[in-house]
Amino acid sequence: MKKAKIGVIGGSGLYEIEGVKVIDNLSIDTPWGSPSDNVTIVDVNGIHVAFLPRHGKGHRMLPHEVNYTANIAALKMLGVEDIIAFSACGSLKEEIKPLDFIIPDQIIDRTKSRTSTFFGNGIAGHISFAHPFCQRLKKLIIPVAENLGINLHIDETLICMEGPAFSTRAESNLYRSWGAGIINMTAVPEAQLAREAEICYSVVCMSTDYDCWRVDEEHVSVELIIGNLMKNSANAKRLLKSLLIEIGKERDCECPTASKYAIITAENMRSIEQKEKLRKIFPEYF
Repeated sequence: MKKAKIGVIGGSGLYEIEGVKVIDNLSIDTPWGSPSDNVTIVDVNGIHVAFLPRHGKGHRMLPHEVNYTANIAALKMLGVEDIIAFSACGSLKEEIKPLDFIIPDQIIDRTKSRTSTFFGNGIAGHISFAHPFCQRLKKLIIPVAENLGINLHIDETLICMEGPAFSTRAESNLYRSWGAGIINMTAVPEAQLAREAEICYSVVCMSTDYDCWRVDEEHVSVELIIGNLMKNSANAKRLLKSLLIEIGKERDCECPTASKYAIITAENMRSIEQKEKLRKIFPEYF
């Protein structure tokens, strides 16, 4: 079922771009359950793109409630090779202002209760995750954003926290002392699962607030975040429309073979049931 090479994860309205034609709206069942919502396949200037709302239409799911394994598996089963994810984030640095865009380079995982792998249950696998985001996609995004006049920051470390509550001030200051630049609630395990699935993945973070470390700034609130998200939406759509022309080409990075040598369980000891599940996303390995 090859429907699209490019996947976009973010808000449900991201595909509402001028000139976009909706081709299909797919309900997909994966061995890991159902994704957050139907996947919308659209045509953007002749390019087929699969859009998936991370939290479901209408933002129904908390970050820890999202079935990340099903989301990534569904996109993989549709033939997706590149994922551009969009996410709101809080700023941990003075120079990263609300409404700025950020392409993080590293992650510090502060989540607690999320399934972060397709492996396990009788088949062990360990991927390399030293560079959690695809460097090829990063190099494609930067000039496109700059040409559009978007205020962009790169090479920042992202803290991924569990949520759903926002940080305490002590936590926010701790993360600043680590040198982190931004904080969100969804990069993990999304980036890890995309890497396991051998999909190139990059997240474009959109700053909505200064978290709670800045004592003279308005405290982070849902109202503040939603307001700034709405302001960021137009730039996100502009970036995405221009970017789609550049990605989806030959992949010369390490992502397409990330799990090729990750599996360490002996062939004759592998769980038959787990092999059947993994075959859905790794037909060449199982």
